[in-house]
Formats: sequence, C-alpha cells, structure tokens
Amino acid sequence: MSMLRTEMATWQGSNSSIGSNGTDLTIGFTSSAIAVFLFGSNFVPVKKFDTGDGMFFQWILCTSIWIVSLIVNLIQNCPRFWPLAMVGGFLWATGNVTVVPIVKTIGLGLGLLIWASFNLLTGWASSRFGWFGIDPEMVANPVLNYAGAGLSVLSTILFLFVKTDVQSFSSSPEGTPLLREHSINTSERWNENRNDVSWVDSLSPTGKRIIGCSLAVIAGILYGSSFVPVLYIKNHGRRNGTTYTGASQFDLDYVFAHFSGIFLTSSIYFLIYCAIMKNHPKVYPEAIIPGFVSGLLWAIANCCWFLANHYLSAVVSFPIITAGPGFIAAMWGVLVFKEIKGLKNYILLSIAFCIILAGSLSTAFSKV
Repeated sequence: MSMLRTEMATWQGSNSSIGSNGTDLTIGFTSSAIAVFLFGSNFVPVKKFDTGDGMFFQWILCTSIWIVSLIVNLIQNCPRFWPLAMVGGFLWATGNVTVVPIVKTIGLGLGLLIWASFNLLTGWASSRFGWFGIDPEMVANPVLNYAGAGLSVLSTILFLFVKTDVQSFSSSPEGTPLLREHSINTSERWNENRNDVSWVDSLSPTGKRIIGCSLAVIAGILYGSSFVPVLYIKNHGRRNGTTYTGASQFDLDYVFAHFSGIFLTSSIYFLIYCAIMKNHPKVYPEAIIPGFVSGLLWAIANCCWFLANHYLSAVVSFPIITAGPGFIAAMWGVLVFKEIKGLKNYILLSIAFCIILAGSLSTAFSKV
C-alpha cells in the first residue's frame, strides 16, 4: 500500500511538472507573438506625420516607454530597483541614436539589414554561449536552435529585396520604404529635410560606407546586448555571496529599471542635441501624440519580450522576436498602405514568411 501511494505521488508530480511546462511554453509563445505583432506595428501611428530629424520624436517615444514601465512597476508592487539593469536601457537608447548617421551614410535599407542581423546574433549567441558573464542557456536540441537562428538571419536579408512605392517619401533616394516602417525612430527624414551641411556630407562615398556600416554593426551589438544586464543579475541572484544574491528571477521585475535607463539616456542625448542646435531644436508638435502611442506599443511589446525571455529563455525568444516584425511591417505595407505591389514582391514576402515560420518552429522545438 505504501509503495502504491509513492507511485501515485510520483505520477501526480510528473503530471504537474508537464502541465506547468506546457503552461510556461504557452505563455512564452503567446508573449512572443504579441511582441512580434506590436514591434512590427508600433510605427504605424506616426506614418502620416513629419518627425523631422528624429531627435524630438525619439524623446517623446522614450517618455511614453518610461510611463508604461512605471505602471508595470506599480502592478509588480515596486520590486527592488537594480541600477545595473539601467545599463541595458542605456545600450538600447545609444543604439537608437545611431540611426540618424546610419541613414545619412548608407541608407536605412542596408542599415537595417546590418543592425537587425547583429541584433539577432548578439542576443542569441550571448545567451547560448554565456557571453558577458552570464550563464549559457541550454536547449534540448542545439541543432534545431542553430538552424532557427540561421533561418531568422536569412529572412532579414530577403526584406532588402522587397521594393515599395510610397508617395509621401517620393523624394527619398532610398528604395525600400518598407524597411523604413520597421525602423527604430524614422529618423531618415533627417537626410531629406535638412538643408544645412553636416559632418556626414563632407565624407567621401567610401568614407560614408565605412562609417555607416561600422555604426550599423555597433547599433546591432548594442541592441542585442540590452538584455544582458538583467540576465546577469538573475544568474548571480541564484548564487550565494554575490551582490545580487536573492535577486528576483522574474524578468518583468526589471522593466522599470531597464526603461528608466532608456528614458534617462534619451533625455541626455536630447539635451546634448539641443545644445548643439544652440537651443533651437527641431520640434514637431504634430508628432507628439503619434509618438506617444508608438512608445506605448513599443513598451508593451518589450514587456512581452521580457516575459518570453522568462518562460522560454532568451536563446529561444531572440530569433523569433527579432525576425518576425519585418514581416508584420510588410503586411501593413501590403494590406493597408498599398505600398507593396507586384508578383515578384508577393513571392519574396511569401518566401520570407515560410523562412520565418521554419526558423520560429525550429527554435520552438529546440526547447521541447
């Protein structure tokens, strides 16, 4: 009889574990899906509005992001604030500011391709192999995980070949406004609306390409490293005798510190910009509300990314969430803004979707 009770308890525990794991996967993949949709849609509200050189817009965006984090912090009952988590926000905001010179030197199409790829690879590799002092994350099937990451990178390359027709940007020399919709802060208008000469204009074509590509690589690495401080705190929180011993293992508890780093860094950069402009920054009032809404969408998407990191691990969430938004942005271009036309473009998008789906499924099954 005692043996029977032991076997039943073991069976019940096993079922409970399976159920819990299934719930975690459901929450993780649902969060990933929401993040992909919102990251691919968050610049839709500002499409019809002039955002100028992007500096004022990025500050409004980051202000909205911080307000969302304040609400999340209150919902989480104000967990302990770890200043190190702000470093992740600093990394993201710094990468965000480099978009301006990148667009002026190599254009957003090539720039986005480079930084999106390095964002994906840096975030995935740092988690998979334990870079920057964090613990390596293991998966049940490494080969599938590697394949998923590779397919995700391939999908970003395909978007470079999708051509669009956007009347509101007809003066732009850039032939891929689709990618512009998926940009970090639409600051490509800097290159179109400013008549004054900047340091970029004095560079040779070769110099522009070298600087632009280098900045795009740096931006991608910064974006991909933005979660590292939080992962570092969590990893060391599980160890005894460290500064972070006992730190929360729930990623959402670090949103406020992370987003505070974004807002603080953005504000500093905006003040520097104001000083450079001799207290005459280019302010676009019509971009305030759209920029605020855009920030709300981005912040919710990033909160979902934090949840996906918790329930799936970053090594699984990164390939999915960094590859998917490009396709969502493309669908806005096809279905709503009618920017993408022609059989060739539709075929490319179909292939890209199949590759994204294959990469996401490979990454997902590598976890099981």
